[in-house]
Amino acid sequence: MTKLIVRTALLTLLTCLTSLISKAQIGYDYGRYDVGFSVGFNQFFGDVVTPKSTKAVNFNFNYNQGPFVNYIFEAQFGKLAGGDAINDPLGRQFAADYQYYAFRLQLQAGELIDYSQNGLANALKNLYAGAGVGIIYDNISSINRYSIQYPGYYTPGLNKSSEVFIPFRIGYEFKIFNKYSRPDIKLDIGYQYNYVFGDELDGFKAGHLNDAYTQFTIGVKFSLGEVTSYRKQINF
Repeated sequence: MTKLIVRTALLTLLTCLTSLISKAQIGYDYGRYDVGFSVGFNQFFGDVVTPKSTKAVNFNFNYNQGPFVNYIFEAQFGKLAGGDAINDPLGRQFAADYQYYAFRLQLQAGELIDYSQNGLANALKNLYAGAGVGIIYDNISSINRYSIQYPGYYTPGLNKSSEVFIPFRIGYEFKIFNKYSRPDIKLDIGYQYNYVFGDELDGFKAGHLNDAYTQFTIGVKFSLGEVTSYRKQINF
């Protein structure tokens, strides 16, 4: 009988402690890993004059050191285009399919500021900036190298290339919390500038400036796997 009473008391105490610990973690927990995807709208800057808008799709895997410090591996597939064979003076026009693979570090304002006492700071905590490194592969699907306005003028270049690039990114992450105040879904809006260490992404080798392209992206991420705790409350 005594053993039963002691066992019941210990079990009750353990249950109470577990409940207290669980309640204490409400608002502090976050998922260690995310998977997500986004769509992007591109604009290319290189050896062509007339810009054109193209699209891309991005798939990403995130390791979250904290809810506001993220290490991101991403794969992107899309198109780049620009130029006008008739109206551009040098006749340059191209379209290309590309894929890239990149790694980025993303730092959100919530890691650096106290957002617990101020509504504006609480709203700004999800602003982020980041940068990384990647490699981009492109394949020219159509190109015009000859100028109509200057007969005989020709711009050389490659129809396929692989280039190292640096993605610089700023954005905002809308966190959607579950019933335990854990951010399990994230809507991401970002602007990314991709600086390429080369001049043949558009198929033209001309001038002294490297190629680049910008993106406006809209995406969503889903938490999965291990749950851990942050040093301060995430949701206010």
